[in-house]
Amino acid sequence: MGETMKAMVLTGHGGLDKYVWRDDWPKPEPGPMEVLIRVGACGLNNTDVNTRTGWYSKAVSEATTGGAYDSVGEDDPTWGGAPITFPRIQGADVVGEVTAVGEGADPALIGQRVMTNGWLRDWSDPDNMDKTGYFGSECDGGFAEFTTIDARNIAVVSSDLSDAELATFSCSYTTAEGMLTRAGVTDADTVLVPGASGGVGGALVQLAKRRGARVIAMASEAKHEEVKALGPDMILPRAPGDLRAALGGEKVSVVADIVGGPYWPKLIDILERGGRYTCSGAIAGPMVTFDLRTFYLRDLTFTGSTVIAPEVFENVVRYIEQGAIRPVLAATYPLSELRAAQQAFIDKKHTGNIVVSP
Repeated sequence: MGETMKAMVLTGHGGLDKYVWRDDWPKPEPGPMEVLIRVGACGLNNTDVNTRTGWYSKAVSEATTGGAYDSVGEDDPTWGGAPITFPRIQGADVVGEVTAVGEGADPALIGQRVMTNGWLRDWSDPDNMDKTGYFGSECDGGFAEFTTIDARNIAVVSSDLSDAELATFSCSYTTAEGMLTRAGVTDADTVLVPGASGGVGGALVQLAKRRGARVIAMASEAKHEEVKALGPDMILPRAPGDLRAALGGEKVSVVADIVGGPYWPKLIDILERGGRYTCSGAIAGPMVTFDLRTFYLRDLTFTGSTVIAPEVFENVVRYIEQGAIRPVLAATYPLSELRAAQQAFIDKKHTGNIVVSP
């Protein structure tokens, strides 16, 4: 019998009870071009929740609740609109030490501290979005003591930050950087960020500021002091009744949104002519009221953003090493308490990111 490890295993779509703690799970072995990583920490993200619950299915029209839904389509319950197999170990944002390599992978990686890039690619055709998967969705991820991943999906990171701090970056910051890249944000823009206290929202604030843009953050007032530390030029309440009045004379050229929901039309209404809306989430609800007249009469551009270009991860790692962005670590839980950690993540009383550690 081979070696075993501890892991939190997802057994199917549904509530938090679908996670099962195992201390006898088979330890993976690296295949060709793969590395074996001893996990130091792994970040939580919305994809974990949405995949567990089946929220991505077109059969679901509610906000992200973290609970089981009455009806989930069998054919489209994941980000890619396809089924996944169970049992599955989730967790995309791994930081840890390479302990072994498979055939073709560089042995010099052994002993190095690395971050994972969650986007799995056909490396003979890396820009082809139709050939992508996601770490912890289409294959086992990092909610375990050990995990394997293609060596081309890791980066050695030179940083004084802890494993837990580094585990806050990969999903949230590459998602945010992908949104800003797709929207073409520059120092000529004013960017409005709803949900700025969350992992992606906070990353959007920092990364838009890094580009020289003026940034207006939106967050619940109880979190304003924490959001202020991220460096926005202005902070508004989470959902002002009159958003245009709350903005004063500010002209918004870009809305970078992961919230959606019933407030969504107000975000679109305040975009200036020729403005851009970029989206990578809908935690407050995927179904919105859309006035096509606002869209075309104001010459707006809408971009969805999920699969990022390969260089986005490399850029985020570079920003970390330069100290241009900083982690916002809200809490660290033991891996065995993943259910409690994910419930805290769903409750959204925190600012920043939550991670687990084996």
